[in-house]
Amino acid sequence: MQDIAIFVAVAQNGSFTRAASQLATSKSNVGKAVQRLEARLGAKLFQRTTRAVRLTEDGQIYFQAARAAIAGLAEAETVLATRRDEPVGRVRLDIAASLGMAIMPSLSELRARHPKVTLELSLTDRQSDPVSDGWDIVVRIGVLPAMGDMVVRKLCDVRYGLFSSPHYLKERPPIRSVADLHEQDGVLYRTDAGQLRQWSVESRDQIVEFLPRTTVAAHDGRTMIEAIRAGLGIGQLFDRVAAPFVAAGDLVPVLPSLKAPGLPVHALIPVGRRMPLKTRVVLEHLSAVLRADS
Repeated sequence: MQDIAIFVAVAQNGSFTRAASQLATSKSNVGKAVQRLEARLGAKLFQRTTRAVRLTEDGQIYFQAARAAIAGLAEAETVLATRRDEPVGRVRLDIAASLGMAIMPSLSELRARHPKVTLELSLTDRQSDPVSDGWDIVVRIGVLPAMGDMVVRKLCDVRYGLFSSPHYLKERPPIRSVADLHEQDGVLYRTDAGQLRQWSVESRDQIVEFLPRTTVAAHDGRTMIEAIRAGLGIGQLFDRVAAPFVAAGDLVPVLPSLKAPGLPVHALIPVGRRMPLKTRVVLEHLSAVLRADS
């Protein structure tokens, strides 16, 4: 089992060195474990080059079975922990970068309540596949397509708002209307398709969309927030994302009376197995934090 676990670590990391670091052992021990496994199976599991380590066809077949076996054992351990009525183990959470930044300060509260739950976090705007990428919870913003292999739970609704740093506003004339926005510096989000996302506001019962004068085009939400905080311009953020930065005095609303279209936030959880208690407590925490002050 130890050799199998090492094999799975190498396959997941695509590297003997990274697998050794993850398992807190030497690269030599990792290599010997894979050699023993290959000798026992009578099959070559990896194709090694100077640049990469890739699974062979035999290796891919064995990896799928080995990963499922290890996941089954891990789930059995989780079930036993659940029977003790205590959440224990790792929860892999993938969440949009900007939303993750807003939630991050609250995770210390989660850890204080459940010290035996560990989190593996990815804050990214890349669209992950919860099943193939192995995430326990994926949080997405927007309308979802039909997903028969996922449990979908709505966490909250978010609305757009315009925000800037206090320093930026101090250096410029007052902004009193939508017309004034056209003369401002804009921090905009560039989508994966390469398009700049327009600002969208409701004015006189109509949705108005326009591109301001762009000074920064950000490819992820984290960069966008930091650019706005740095005084590089005004940006359109979700209210839940901006809230902690507004509370800290790093951001201020611009034309807060303007309404803007909203979007739902969902948590996606792979189906096919009972939700472990460790996953449930993380999901409940996310729901409580995102619904606060809604």
